[in-house]
Amino acid sequence: MSEASTEPDLDDIERRMDGAVVAFRHELNSLRTGRASASILEPVTVTAYGAEMPLNQVGTINVPEARMITIAIWDKGNVAAVDKAIRNAGLGLNPVVDGTLVRIPIPELTEERRKELVKVAHHYAEQARVAVRNVRRGGMDDLKRLERDGHLSQDDHKLFADEIQELTDRHIQQISDVLAAKEKDILTV
Repeated sequence: MSEASTEPDLDDIERRMDGAVVAFRHELNSLRTGRASASILEPVTVTAYGAEMPLNQVGTINVPEARMITIAIWDKGNVAAVDKAIRNAGLGLNPVVDGTLVRIPIPELTEERRKELVKVAHHYAEQARVAVRNVRRGGMDDLKRLERDGHLSQDDHKLFADEIQELTDRHIQQISDVLAAKEKDILTV
């Protein structure tokens, strides 16, 4: 709310809806599509120096080929921990250790696994849509409160409600577009 809570903060509503779309894109990046991508390894944490650390804090991650990821480990003492962390991350990846270089071949996806990934992507999309709708509901509740408290006329309430609905529709469409592109990416052999 801005102006001493007499108008809804449409910028804040849009920012929060944008956040839901960004989070959705981030979740989709973690889905393995059969092509190598450093983002596949984002959820992997390594026990090093007595603490849990993101993988990118113990080595340099590169994608030298379409089906290969390499990690140049900075400290030889962390190589075994990195190997173990990748194997235990549930990503279906089998790293190959070569000194301080860890190579991770990306296997072909089976048709069944592709269909599973599409289902997961749809689940992420629905979560993002729900997040956008929750932001919309909060905005609409604010409008009702402002009108009830006499800070907003019925006409202004209608105008702001239409703007919030327009923001919602636009963000839901963005989610659908991103999902369609990811689905195509997953299913393309």
